[in-house]
Amino acid sequence: QVQLVESGGGLVQVGGSLRLSCVGFGRSLSTFAMAWFRQAPGKEREFVSAISQAGGTTEYADFVKGRFTVSRDNSQNKGYLQMNSLEPADTAIYYCAVDRYLDLSLRTTEDAYLYWGRGTQVTVSS
Repeated sequence: QVQLVESGGGLVQVGGSLRLSCVGFGRSLSTFAMAWFRQAPGKEREFVSAISQAGGTTEYADFVKGRFTVSRDNSQNKGYLQMNSLEPADTAIYYCAVDRYLDLSLRTTEDAYLYWGRGTQVTVSS
C-alpha cells in the first residue's frame, strides 16, 4: 500500500551534519503521520522524531532536541530529518515510518507505525 525509501545517510565526522530524506510511493503521505527511528549495533530500536500530517506538530526524543529538525513537504511526498552536531552515539541505521492514525498526540513507539522503510546508515566518526 505504501512504500518508503530513505536516503541521505553516510559517513560524517563529529560535529557534522546530514539531512535524511524519506519519499513515499503508492499513496499520498498527506494523511499519514511520519516518524523517524534508529537502531544502533547491539541496541534496541529507539524513537527519534515524529511529525504530524500537515507538519504542524513535531516531537523529539530528549537526546536529539536542539540538534535535529524534522520536516515534511507533502507536495513532494517527502519527509526530512536534518541532523546537526552529530555525535558518535548517533551512529545507527535510521528508519522512516508512517501510519494513518488520527490521534491528537504523536505516537513515539514503533508498534504504532505500520509502514517502514528499509533504513539508511549514518556513521559518525572522529
